[in-house]
Amino acid sequence: MELAYIPSPSRGVLYLGPVPLRGYAFCIIIGVFVAVWLGNKRWVARGGRAGTVADIAVWAVPFGLIGGRLYHVITDYELYFSEGRDWVDAFKVWEGGLGIWGAIALGAVGAWIGCRRRGIPLPAYADAVAPGIALAQAIGRWGNWFNQELYGRPTDLPWALEITSSTDGRMPGTYHPTFLYESLWCIGVAVLVIWADRRFRLGHGRAFALYVAAYCAGRFWIEYMRVDDAHHILGLRLNNWTALFVFVLAVIYIVLSARKRPGREEIVEPGAGDGDDDSTALKKDGDDGDTESEKDAEEATGKSPAKTAEKAADKGADSGKPSDKASGTAEKKTDAKTDAQADAQAEKDAKVSDAAPQAAEKS
Repeated sequence: MELAYIPSPSRGVLYLGPVPLRGYAFCIIIGVFVAVWLGNKRWVARGGRAGTVADIAVWAVPFGLIGGRLYHVITDYELYFSEGRDWVDAFKVWEGGLGIWGAIALGAVGAWIGCRRRGIPLPAYADAVAPGIALAQAIGRWGNWFNQELYGRPTDLPWALEITSSTDGRMPGTYHPTFLYESLWCIGVAVLVIWADRRFRLGHGRAFALYVAAYCAGRFWIEYMRVDDAHHILGLRLNNWTALFVFVLAVIYIVLSARKRPGREEIVEPGAGDGDDDSTALKKDGDDGDTESEKDAEEATGKSPAKTAEKAADKGADSGKPSDKASGTAEKKTDAKTDAQADAQAEKDAKVSDAAPQAAEKS
């Protein structure tokens, strides 16, 4: 007898009048918002504009949903195209069934389109949103809890998951909550990427590659515990082989990228540092440019009026110095001449006064 277990919800959908509110869809939507929020903070911290992450997500998210669904339908085609199945169910995304491998692959295509339209390098964008994607996966996995799916082998551990549904081959009982294991693992991956990015200043797509490698490592052992139907190759589930292959690619990318382009991008979004204020733009134009009249005069004479006036002022100031010197010299010469004339007149008067007594004696 189990002393403790994680209960499953009796149903994964609530109705608000005629509108169905599905737990799986809510988890996906919340995860997307968290990814965009955290990605925006990291993008701005790297020098990008606020809102750019959300603008590109408009492309990435729909592509990701389509890719995730395609991967699931292709790898589990018997659920939709075998005898007794309705192929229309392949379009019912809200009932569960999104493959992360297809979601990341096709979502990257959508992100590339959005980045290309804004002139942004895709690796820089991927580095910014990598931890947010991991958190989105952590939240999205709880949608599997609402649908009572993706559980592991039977167990009587205190954290075992109780399955009550008997549809689609399920057997009521307690099982390993592999959805919970993967959710917690994804949180750890997000923390790891954030720490490593700050510690080693990862750039050029290496933060995203670290997220991919770390997720694949956890997905490998978690996938090995699952008991739902899957295709097997050489005794391993298809997703085990996919995780192993993608893990190797991510590690190779990290090594080669670090050798070829070490460090982090200096500029992640062209023009992000420019001011958006109209007054700032006008001020800059006034400081850097000439007025229309100045431009016309410059074109007519080949010289800038402002520069010409400046040179004239400088020339006038320089020419003022010699004229001042000349006027001072003239004043000195005039004073010397006046003194000489005064001395000559005094000497003449002295001679006249000396001659008067001599004339009196002779008489």
